[in-house]
Amino acid sequence: MSRQATVTRKTGETEIEVFLDLDCPSGSNLQQKIEVSTGIGFLDHMYTALAKHGGMSLQMKCKGDLWIDDHHTAEDSAIALGTAFKQALGEVRGIRRYGTGFAPLDEALSRAVIDICSRPYCVTDLGLRREKIGDLSTEMLPHIFYSFAIASGVTLHVDVLRGENDHHRAESAFKALALAIRQAIERTGSNDVPSTKGVL
Repeated sequence: MSRQATVTRKTGETEIEVFLDLDCPSGSNLQQKIEVSTGIGFLDHMYTALAKHGGMSLQMKCKGDLWIDDHHTAEDSAIALGTAFKQALGEVRGIRRYGTGFAPLDEALSRAVIDICSRPYCVTDLGLRREKIGDLSTEMLPHIFYSFAIASGVTLHVDVLRGENDHHRAESAFKALALAIRQAIERTGSNDVPSTKGVL
């Protein structure tokens, strides 16, 4: 079964369209297609890295009120992506559920741990020092992870373990999340619900 979703989100602040296919890892017969346009270059870069290393196809178009600031675009795009992820995944059955990813980028090293459990929660410790990376406020990066986690219904922990360059720290965090997601959504070959409760 294909695990795909298309989400449209329109508010007084943003208009967003997202298409997500969870199953385009390297080595598969499916060609990965990634096209991201949010109006914020560094955010495009982060979502592209997330999709690329998570083995996902992602098309995202976002038109937001960037003349105000980057908040609504960053927040709403993460909500739309999380919503698409939840819809594409469907019932939490026959997957590993838990995923852990470590990703280095030069001197930076990040760890992400995800539990696809329908209990949304997010803890981040990114240690960013700059006010902005490109045109994205660094204070928005933990909020992006939070918004994604709440919308997708996952428990998420993202920690940058070391690093001096904020670009490297942020990018390694997104790549670590990509690896964690790839592991967590891996099909087990069974139809079991991965919980002692029997339901998630």
